[in-house]
Amino acid sequence: MKTQLLTGSKQQIAESVAHMSGEVLEAIVFLDDPADRPENLSGTDVFDEMEPFTVKAGGVDYSRDTLYTRLENE
Repeated sequence: MKTQLLTGSKQQIAESVAHMSGEVLEAIVFLDDPADRPENLSGTDVFDEMEPFTVKAGGVDYSRDTLYTRLENE
């Protein structure tokens, strides 16, 4: 399964989804009032907004360096 971040107007996003090959299994849609929309919306901002809804175990280092560093078996 591949994940894609689509940005643009509702029409542009709908057209992008319609032209995708394969089946679309799930979609997360973010709606905001145009007055509340920040000037620059990048892919990382979306994930930052989802932070309060993530499940994390206590005492675990979730920093990017730790997540993307390969641990060798001892």
